[in-house]
Amino acid sequence: MSNTAAVTSSATTTAVTRPPVRLDPRHLPLAVTIGLFALMFGAGSTLFDGFFSLQVFLNFFIDNAFLAITAIGMTFVILSGGIDLSIGSVIALTTMVSASLVEKHGFSPAVVIPLVLAMGAGIGLVMGVVIQYFEVQPFIVTLAGMFLTRGLCYLISIDSITIHHEFYVGVSSHRIPFLFGTSITWNVVIALLLFAAAIYLAHYTRFGRTVYAIGGSEQSAMLMGLPVPRTKVLIYTFNGFCSALAGVAFTFYMVSGYALHAGGMEMDAIAAVVIGGTLLTGGFGTVVGTLFGVLIHGTIQTLIMFEGTLSSWWTKIVIGLLLLISCLFQRLFERRVRPAGNQGG
Repeated sequence: MSNTAAVTSSATTTAVTRPPVRLDPRHLPLAVTIGLFALMFGAGSTLFDGFFSLQVFLNFFIDNAFLAITAIGMTFVILSGGIDLSIGSVIALTTMVSASLVEKHGFSPAVVIPLVLAMGAGIGLVMGVVIQYFEVQPFIVTLAGMFLTRGLCYLISIDSITIHHEFYVGVSSHRIPFLFGTSITWNVVIALLLFAAAIYLAHYTRFGRTVYAIGGSEQSAMLMGLPVPRTKVLIYTFNGFCSALAGVAFTFYMVSGYALHAGGMEMDAIAAVVIGGTLLTGGFGTVVGTLFGVLIHGTIQTLIMFEGTLSSWWTKIVIGLLLLISCLFQRLFERRVRPAGNQGG
């Protein structure tokens, strides 16, 4: 009897003294981002009738698929400790080149789409080479790229070019059936496929590990023998490709080309990445966090639309506040994150 009591007492003591389960500091920013999205979506569902529905949730993706695509490319840039201010202008240039070639010159979309994707990757490649081998700050190089590509848009046309080609009109209007009578668009499919590819690229390839290492400490990455120069060039090449792909998606969404398209979208992409938990100093973050950052952006837009009396500019105001809070949060937790390891979960 006494032995049974001793065993019971010992088990009780073990259960009591067992250390509590703690959240890995590396996962804290992502947890906060997901929690913020759940809180905002829950608030909208409580305040507005019809907000809590699968189609409303899917509309977050439908209306922001092009932002998700370009934000994925921006994630890799910021993870490496860089920045790219040219993505909005590259998107606009993609729409202008696509519209001009299809409408004015009669090119087939089968030729135009690969061409503009190669153009975007080429622009990123040039900027990556200048940044790496001429040792110019990414801010300056991509700022120059922003002015150059936006200026090229106006050389093509100062007016909007509406696309009447049946392929673009068909893709724009086509809805893919989803669950419970809901639907999505081809832009959502493109964004989700890129999202899956980006997760694999970031966490299961040598390229991805090198990106995190560069962001953590470029000098240490060099001493480890990692291909830092090649990787930095590839980062901006990939981001240029993502910007052009976002431009293709934006062309499907707007069915037009215009030099003023995607104005300020580089700021939206940076905000989505940072709100998603990626450190501006590089070395830590996740593509998953970026996706939730985009969803938060979409949630804010939808909340303002459901409210009905607020200007759409409130989206920018709220995003700005969230960006500021995210930066402060990063400063508070950066010291805890860095010792835990450079790579995000």
